[in-house]
Amino acid sequence: MTVPSDLPSAAAPDARPGIADRLSRLIQQPTVSAERDIRGDEPFDALLALLPELYPLVHAQLTRETHGSAGLLYHWRGAASDRPVVLMAHFDVVPVDESDAWTHPPFAGTIAGGWVYGRGALDDKGPLVVVLEAVENLLAAGFAPAQDVYLSFGGDEEVFGSSAQATATALRDRGVVPWVVVDEGGAVVDAPLPFVTGPAAMIGVGEKGILTLRLSARGDGGHASAPPATTAVGRVARAVDRLTPTTFGPRVPAAISRMLGLLAGRSSGAPRLLYRILAATPFLTGRVFAIMGGEPAALVRTTVAATMLSGGTAANVLPSQASATINLRIALGETIAGTVRRVTRRIGDPLVQVEVLEGDEPSPESPVDAPQFALLAAALADSHPDAAAIPYVMMAATDSRHFHRFAPAVYRFAPLEMSAAQRASIHGVDERVEVAALERGERFHRSLLQRLQ
Repeated sequence: MTVPSDLPSAAAPDARPGIADRLSRLIQQPTVSAERDIRGDEPFDALLALLPELYPLVHAQLTRETHGSAGLLYHWRGAASDRPVVLMAHFDVVPVDESDAWTHPPFAGTIAGGWVYGRGALDDKGPLVVVLEAVENLLAAGFAPAQDVYLSFGGDEEVFGSSAQATATALRDRGVVPWVVVDEGGAVVDAPLPFVTGPAAMIGVGEKGILTLRLSARGDGGHASAPPATTAVGRVARAVDRLTPTTFGPRVPAAISRMLGLLAGRSSGAPRLLYRILAATPFLTGRVFAIMGGEPAALVRTTVAATMLSGGTAANVLPSQASATINLRIALGETIAGTVRRVTRRIGDPLVQVEVLEGDEPSPESPVDAPQFALLAAALADSHPDAAAIPYVMMAATDSRHFHRFAPAVYRFAPLEMSAAQRASIHGVDERVEVAALERGERFHRSLLQRLQ
């Protein structure tokens, strides 16, 4: 993508040393939101108390508010407020399986061999740190932004909490409509598709929706020695079995076609031709990606997965009721209501009740041919000059989903290099980030803020 020439250039104030140490100290606070009832509030309180120590200028010159049960909102006043910016991250993390063999203890924040290890290094304390580092460094240089800047940090993202929603609602109620929102999501990756060369900054321009359903059925209880033809468990099991990967047909968002077209330019020979054909024929792309399965299929259709089953109290007793919990990620362009109708039709059993437990609609696609996306590309040219800005669709959920209902441009991108092994360590074992990647991530956000107009 060509960066518009009218964007201001980014000067380079000195970045203070010690970014790895500061991330290490945040990792040492086990802010596991799913275990807050067990661990208590102390890790969260300790992290909130630590932030002013690590980032004194941020806390001296920006206002800080709390929203919801675990949301932080910082406001940095700019010369103007007509195009405000929201930079997001979250400071809660997922649990650790104590039986897993970590190279370094997950909450030690070990720094070794140029890397920082620990739960949250990538998801999402590392991305949080590079935002705060950029602001702290700019404040130290006497910089003032051209536009109002908001830093929105959540403490319950991993449990789909409401703090980010409360923050978004507060801004909307004040008449603040963010010109651009940047949250976690994509990263700088190497060779994102087969036969594609060079690094790519994968920027999520859309986010799939979330839907959790409960399928339930009732039946006659009794002794298991004389079961009826269809039990409550059997009815629910049959319903789950009917929800195959082909329950939903493929649909290709514009972002995926754009992604393929841009990546075609980074390949050669037959692969380049193939990617160009796929970019020009969404119908064919949908069929090909669906056949491939896995992540490619998830990019182009609503996925459905049974995650929990319940029913019965004893091995020899027929349960009078049974249920299954179904998790769906709704493709862009579809709706919760339409998804529920499709599931109900596919099950085809009026004795199976389909109940919506929670849901968020998929986001619209944020623009690629827009000054907001060009701003990200320009910042990348400063921090990661070899990485092309490539749009894609985010398959997981982020706190930014609460902003896309009223903000014109919401992007999901953490400016950190992540190998396939690192991406696998998110929510897994040996989560880690390279110190040099943190330094480049800080440079990205510093450049972005300096380029505001």
